[in-house]
Amino acid sequence: MDQLPSPSASKSSMFFKKIKPYLAMVSLQFGYAGMYIISMVSFKHGMSHFVLSVYRHVVAFCVIAPFAFVLERKIRPKMTLPIFLRIVLLGFLEPVLDQNLYFLGMKYTTATFASAVVNVLPAITFILAICFRLETVNVKKLHSLAKVVGTVVTLSGAMIMTLYKGPIIDIVRGHSNSTQSSSTESSDQHWIAGPLMLIASCGGWASFFILQSFTLKKYPAQLSLTAWICVMGVLEGGVVTLVMERKMSVWVIGWDSRLLASVYSGVICSGLAYYVQGVVNRERGPVFVTSFSPLCMIITAVLGAIVLAEQVHLGSILGAILIVFGLYTVVWGKSKDPLALDEPLKDEKGVNHELPVTAADNSIKGRT
Repeated sequence: MDQLPSPSASKSSMFFKKIKPYLAMVSLQFGYAGMYIISMVSFKHGMSHFVLSVYRHVVAFCVIAPFAFVLERKIRPKMTLPIFLRIVLLGFLEPVLDQNLYFLGMKYTTATFASAVVNVLPAITFILAICFRLETVNVKKLHSLAKVVGTVVTLSGAMIMTLYKGPIIDIVRGHSNSTQSSSTESSDQHWIAGPLMLIASCGGWASFFILQSFTLKKYPAQLSLTAWICVMGVLEGGVVTLVMERKMSVWVIGWDSRLLASVYSGVICSGLAYYVQGVVNRERGPVFVTSFSPLCMIITAVLGAIVLAEQVHLGSILGAILIVFGLYTVVWGKSKDPLALDEPLKDEKGVNHELPVTAADNSIKGRT
């Protein structure tokens, strides 16, 4: 006779289930912050951002594909032409368009500035989600109004970081040459083209999340979808790289920061991130996924000051405070929304495609 779970165990399980999306997204922000710093170091050593985008998805595919083949062989839906075309577009929006524009914009500015501009991502995603009816706004409900207010506050904090510098705050003492090096590098930075590229990359990234949300409804196999996106990213990114980089020597990397950037960003920020974001996207929606991006800016600013000796201004700190407040406001509003996983996930033919762990949970419920 099967033993029923105790009430305390059931409550702890429900609590862990509720906080898993939050823990997953916060952890990813640390991963993204590390990628920004490592990538910036690799660019200083002469690595092409086009090549980095291709190599990271080669690594991501090699990591994800075996798990997708084994774990989803029974639940993987049939590939159709409309689904494949969506995957092709997904492979262009994030692996090619977003990443290359972002890395190029970061090279023209700084890692800290680039991570600050990314804070427009939740706002762009929120607007697109409303346009595609993935989000609803009812100003008569407090939690719905909180999402709007939080988005505005977050944007305000990002604007303060971008437009107001203020005095320099010495986070890490001992960087005596930071002012001199920063002034010499400023001549090489394009502070008009760089921010425009960063904003355009956010548009591509937000569109990726919206399309990913729709694609998961037709192809509810997160690992397999991640593997397909990586394949398309390699193929499409490879074509773009061959057009933009005429020298074959750019493909050569050694045992240095360039290899570390490819492996780290491939495993953490492509393979693992695509899968985790897909799972959370299916449960909480694209706005919830992107609302955590402001945390990455704060982490990157601290790491940038320590590793790259980037200057941190008072405006960055004030903006960060507003961004964190806006973030928590949006997350609180999203926490009051009904979960998408309350209903079984089905494809276009009405066939249920739940992961084995979900089926096991349902069987446990049947015993009680």
